[in-house]
Amino acid sequence: MVRTIGNPLSWAAQGLSNAGHAVGDATSALGSEVIEPPEVRQITRDDLRAALRKGYADFARFRSDVMFLVLIYPVIGICLAVLAFHQALLPMLFPLGAGFLLLGPIAAIGLYEMSRQGEQREDVGWTAALSVLRARNIGPVFVMGVYLLGLFLLWMLAAVLIYNWTLGPGAPASATDFAIEVLTTGPGWLMVGLGMGVGFVFAALVLVASLTTLPMLIDQRVGLPVAVMTSVAVMRRNPATVATWGLIVATLMLLGTLPFFLGLIVVLPVLGHATWYLYRAAVPR
Repeated sequence: MVRTIGNPLSWAAQGLSNAGHAVGDATSALGSEVIEPPEVRQITRDDLRAALRKGYADFARFRSDVMFLVLIYPVIGICLAVLAFHQALLPMLFPLGAGFLLLGPIAAIGLYEMSRQGEQREDVGWTAALSVLRARNIGPVFVMGVYLLGLFLLWMLAAVLIYNWTLGPGAPASATDFAIEVLTTGPGWLMVGLGMGVGFVFAALVLVASLTTLPMLIDQRVGLPVAVMTSVAVMRRNPATVATWGLIVATLMLLGTLPFFLGLIVVLPVLGHATWYLYRAAVPR
């Protein structure tokens, strides 16, 4: 059948119809016919070691460091430029680095998809990371991303309040003066203690809610509530192992912020791929 040029109004109507179907699919994906989380498996520290080993293997296989190099270098440049021109923001450098821990799960969704496809076939490239944004997943993934971004913003607000209450509200004269004030004064150590305590709460909220949530949303046809409940179930069945994993992630992310966040180019891809294999060990299909 010969196709003819249609009326612009018909194009607009068709476009709105297609967009409506896409939004409807994404919205319906927030829920699912499955209303109970699966019976999760017990995992051990051996599973953590295996996940990290496989994660590093995928990192070397896919060269996902190059992908994160493109993403992180602009962030590094912006942070350094801001600090160079706004000395008042110096106290926020460490909270900003710690904030990467809160945003890590959503930043790694492309890595989960690469590892998922890598289990099924050999010829997996960087374009596999983009297929995670298909309509079925975009709704719940977006909502989870908003949740993590909200926690990140609350954490930065908490960091500002803690600094103002302890060493602030004035800006430090220099990076050296700030370091001396933090390490040699009572208010400085109080700021460190409060920051670590509040940061632990935020990190725990992210760990429990997102441990296996995003990999499960990408891998299975389940809604966001079921995926989150499954992540909580994994934590409840394996509290010690999950706590160990959280400590590993926090330590590697902290090391990754040195120097000037460059280590994240390696740490984020390895942890992203490893999280996929931890999900596979804990959650049945």
